Amino acid sequence: MLNGKQKRFLRGLGHGLNPTILVGKGELSDSLVQETIGALENHELIKVKVLESCLMDRHEVADALAEASASEVAQVLGRTFLLYRKAKEPKIQLPG
Repeated sequence: MLNGKQKRFLRGLGHGLNPTILVGKGELSDSLVQETIGALENHELIKVKVLESCLMDRHEVADALAEASASEVAQVLGRTFLLYRKAKEPKIQLPG
């Protein structure tokens, strides 16, 4: 579980990121979850954008995708959110 200080740190890192995953009309499919898991393994912190064509609420999408990929939501801002999952060999050093 991320604390407030860690979420703030991740938000700062995520500010300059481009969206890695786009959630559209297909919503949460198995292939989208697998793509998210692969992106988290490579990057640890990813930005996900919910397109206008997605019928689900952005918070629902964030929570469902985080649960399916065993990650945590660091931020939900507008139609984008940040997902974080610690890698086997961490690149990001979180503050205590």
